[in-house]
Amino acid sequence: MTGVTVRQATPDDADVAGRLLHDFNVEFETPTPDPAEFAGRFRALLADPDQVVLLAEDGDVAVGFAYLTLRPTPYYDGPLAQLEELYVRPDLRDQRIGSALLTRALELVTERGAGEMHIGVDEVDTDTRRFYEQRFGFTNVEPATDSRMLYYIREL
Repeated sequence: MTGVTVRQATPDDADVAGRLLHDFNVEFETPTPDPAEFAGRFRALLADPDQVVLLAEDGDVAVGFAYLTLRPTPYYDGPLAQLEELYVRPDLRDQRIGSALLTRALELVTERGAGEMHIGVDEVDTDTRRFYEQRFGFTNVEPATDSRMLYYIREL
């Protein structure tokens, strides 16, 4: 990971975040808005302190990003953190850039007093599941039980 740094994005970085999210969706053949549409949304989102984008950069080139949201919850005094997206350019994977992004994300939400972080992962994505489980200690089993947690989605 020589030369790669991680920093928190500002609304001025919306174009970069939009391009990275578009590239992520294209790579995984997910229907996607174009980068400019994402950029417009990120401009508005990044004005909210509970919407966080972290950029991994090699010099002045963005090579990955993490998008986090924080929301109130009655379960903790602090917020609940959700890792919405984590992406590293395919040609730079396995260089610990994703680890640097997630490490900084965990530091940031801990500093903000978050009680928990949630991450949605496709069941078939075994490499990503292994990354979160083995490197970072995330689990898809409810604590103190053997009951798997499921994540439901419905487009509206």
